[in-house]
Amino acid sequence: MDAPGPEAPGGRALRDAAENLFQELQEHFQALTATLNLRMEEMGGRIEDLQKNVNDLMAQAGIDSPAQKHRLEDRTVI
Repeated sequence: MDAPGPEAPGGRALRDAAENLFQELQEHFQALTATLNLRMEEMGGRIEDLQKNVNDLMAQAGIDSPAQKHRLEDRTVI
């Protein structure tokens, strides 16, 4: 194999700039991923709270929730 030839003028600076840009993009991507994960967890908690509140309201109104109906159907099928 041949040894690498002399580097073109400005080649090192260009490579360093590209590496710095890549590092910045990676850091921004990691921060964005962390933010999205946090917001998804928050949304999951809100959905669970909403589901509980709907079930409570349905119970107060004397309406069986779809989950309760499904459980009852599973028991009667056996």
